[in-house]
Amino acid sequence: MPRLAGAVKRLPSLEGFRIAFSMHLDPKMIPFVEGVLARGGAAYLTTCNPDTVRDDVVEHLCAQGAEASAYRGMSMKEYRAAADAALEWEPTHLCEMGAELSAARARRPGGGRDRGSVRGSLEATGSGISRIRGLDLDYPVFNWDDLPVKEGLHNRHMVGLTAWHTFFARTGLTLHEKTVLVIGYGDVGAGVADSAKAYGAHVMVAERDPARRLRAAYAGWEVAELPEAAARADVVATATGADGVVGAALIDRLPDGAFLLNVGHRPGEIDVAYLRSHDHREIIPFVEEISLGDRRVYLLAGGSMLNLVAGAGDSLNAFDVTLAVLTEALGFLVHEGSSYPAGLHVLPDFVWRAAVS
Repeated sequence: MPRLAGAVKRLPSLEGFRIAFSMHLDPKMIPFVEGVLARGGAAYLTTCNPDTVRDDVVEHLCAQGAEASAYRGMSMKEYRAAADAALEWEPTHLCEMGAELSAARARRPGGGRDRGSVRGSLEATGSGISRIRGLDLDYPVFNWDDLPVKEGLHNRHMVGLTAWHTFFARTGLTLHEKTVLVIGYGDVGAGVADSAKAYGAHVMVAERDPARRLRAAYAGWEVAELPEAAARADVVATATGADGVVGAALIDRLPDGAFLLNVGHRPGEIDVAYLRSHDHREIIPFVEEISLGDRRVYLLAGGSMLNLVAGAGDSLNAFDVTLAVLTEALGFLVHEGSSYPAGLHVLPDFVWRAAVS
């Protein structure tokens, strides 16, 4: 990862700074965290999604000097306790994907302000930005999800591409002669739709926002109402970042043999509890067969983020850009960024441009 290596070399000293991370803990994160530790920073690792944790990655980074409260498959109670433990560690800064630490701090009496240790935060996801907007925080938060090198690269292209690569690898199927329903037409959903078309699918889009519906129509997609579209879909891909998108009523409309997958950040887009209240079994790794009377549907990766739970996520070259931007952002945050007013800010252009020049 040459861009990341360059960004780490430019990283200012992190001596005296304590950074709590809530993020996917897969192998691609190792050189980033190692870079933080090498520059003198203290690191506490939690996860933004228990299903994407690699225990060997956590073990390795702890051996390098990080502290952690994260392991694959932790319960929601344990997940929230891990966020509380990270705050008890008294971080000076947060680095998040989903704003779980910020939300946990805000839940504390007085919004956690009595502790007073947090000076600033980074947020990497659209769902996290939505949560941040609803919180009364006393420190600046820098949004780097809306950067052109993040939304235009990772969100728009990599998620869809790697999700379908994972679908092919895990099911042994292609998308030829299949109708794919993409729920949500943000940057991630647009990339999922484009990649599905490139791999031979007929694509439908369901989206509540009228501007995004119009975008989808202008892109040439069949824009359909969700219940009607679900009844015709061979594959349903959720890409909204919201909970409860595919509930029981929608599941009951799916045709026999339909596949359900999620590429959104949050694991609750599909009602997995309803699916598993029926007879179900894992027929091959990451593929569950659910019996719904005379129909069978197939759930991929337990309803969690398909491309990272059942696959490798972004390509190394694409994620090199993402991590380089994150590294530049972290160096900015702990020094200049902490002096910004409390509230949400887009990460300034001058911070991230060095990572892609």
